[in-house]
Amino acid sequence: MSESGSQEAAGAPNGSDSPATRAPRPAVGNRVTVVLGAQWGDEGKGKVVDLLAQDADMVCRCQGGNNAGHTVVVDSVEYDFHLLPSGIINPKVTAFIGNGVVIHLPGLFEEAEKNERKGKSLKGWEQRLIISDRAHIVFDFHQAVDGVQEQQRQEQAGKNLGTTKKGIGPVYSAKAARSGLRICDLLADFTQFSERYKVLAQQYKSMYPTLEIDIEGELVKLKDYVERIKPMVRDGVHYMYEALHGPPKKILVEGANAALLDIDFGTYPFVTSSNCTVGGVCTGLGMPPQNVGEVYGVVKAYTTRVGIGAFPSEQSNEIGELLQTRGKEVGVTTGRKRRCGWLDLVLIRYAHMINGFTALALTKLDILDVLPEIKVGVAYKVDNQTIPHFPANQEVLQRVEVQYETLPGWNSDTSAARSFEELPENAQKYVRFVEEHVGVPGTIFNYLLFDLNCLGTGGWHAEVSTVASQQEGLLSVSWDWLPAPTRLLTTSGIDNGWMDGWMFGHCIVLSMMCQSCLFSYRLSIYFFPMFQQQFKL
Repeated sequence: MSESGSQEAAGAPNGSDSPATRAPRPAVGNRVTVVLGAQWGDEGKGKVVDLLAQDADMVCRCQGGNNAGHTVVVDSVEYDFHLLPSGIINPKVTAFIGNGVVIHLPGLFEEAEKNERKGKSLKGWEQRLIISDRAHIVFDFHQAVDGVQEQQRQEQAGKNLGTTKKGIGPVYSAKAARSGLRICDLLADFTQFSERYKVLAQQYKSMYPTLEIDIEGELVKLKDYVERIKPMVRDGVHYMYEALHGPPKKILVEGANAALLDIDFGTYPFVTSSNCTVGGVCTGLGMPPQNVGEVYGVVKAYTTRVGIGAFPSEQSNEIGELLQTRGKEVGVTTGRKRRCGWLDLVLIRYAHMINGFTALALTKLDILDVLPEIKVGVAYKVDNQTIPHFPANQEVLQRVEVQYETLPGWNSDTSAARSFEELPENAQKYVRFVEEHVGVPGTIFNYLLFDLNCLGTGGWHAEVSTVASQQEGLLSVSWDWLPAPTRLLTTSGIDNGWMDGWMFGHCIVLSMMCQSCLFSYRLSIYFFPMFQQQFKL
């Protein structure tokens, strides 16, 4: 995960001081590992984060609000996360919500309590959650304003932005206008907080006369949250600095939304209201860029998008319907069906330019198993001219003609594959094609396949194997029938160290099979070779 820097002897220039008398340059400290979406969201970041969080000490959210949606399955229980870092599912993890996140307090507690009722994985979450005092607060009237604004856009322009109506845009607007209120304001002088709240509410009522706000009632509710939230709140900058420069820690940053929804670099105006690319990690947590370590970009093997906006590789036909049905493409937060299309490598290269991914995780390859041929977007043409960039303007992007390369499908079930070599030849070619066109350095990539069957009363049979690149042989270790219930990826066997090895150039396969149930849930992830990090399941 993150790694500690070493003390460096060289100091900054300081007049005539000799090197021996200069103060040593401070150590870099721990570096954070970042997981970001490389498309329009819904790439499977939550599953990748859940995997990496098993070995983390701290998991952070740096931007967005409860407009995000991550689903994690543990012990056959499905947990839905929108505001909480999904890594909090690991009882050993401390979760940190940074200053770049906007927090709807009722939503935060409702989400935690709902998930807590589902299973024991969130037990003690209140003692493991830290919130930056500089995070802005989403009020109920922000959510109401979000809905009114969407209605006005529909009436005035014939289309809206397709927001989640969670108040995210209005609260970030108030933040930029310097009229927002933060967690630190709520916990300081409540009388002053109340006055500022009333001024802000009246501003919105003057802009939207039909808006109804129960000011006194809302203030009563907010005051009730003060004592409950106070133990969780820290000075976020100081807390993050201590985490980075204290004892070695493995720190994971869980990105929300994705590169093409970034307020600056996304398909504006059909974007979110925060920076969900790598720069948002620094501004949203209060940390310097030198502490950013690995940056993993999560890429779905095809492309999806929720809501409206340009989508060059969209397939509004039977292919799109097949991908939607097989991939169960329904939004976690909105419940809306996702639009589906072919993988667009122009888009992925653009996301890589911005984020500098050190690894790619390719998810849901198995959804393509039934297709006789598969198209991949490799270039854009506008007015019959190939363009070398991803267009900023929506009208231009709507006119883009995607240039595809057609690859043969493998038309077979990949779920039985236990090494990269066991994948159908055409599936291997598809993965290599992605590697070559994105420009990821190196020629060997890592392949992870997880077969996870639902929990039954008889326990699990589990096996983990690792296959190095072409030069090394197979190492396989297995355990028979672990006792049920067994927590996904954190059984006693795994906690005791199933495998401690180098992921670089290796194929790692974890398969778990239930003794008494046939229902199967499968997650396929392919890691490309930009990282060389010790990884322990």
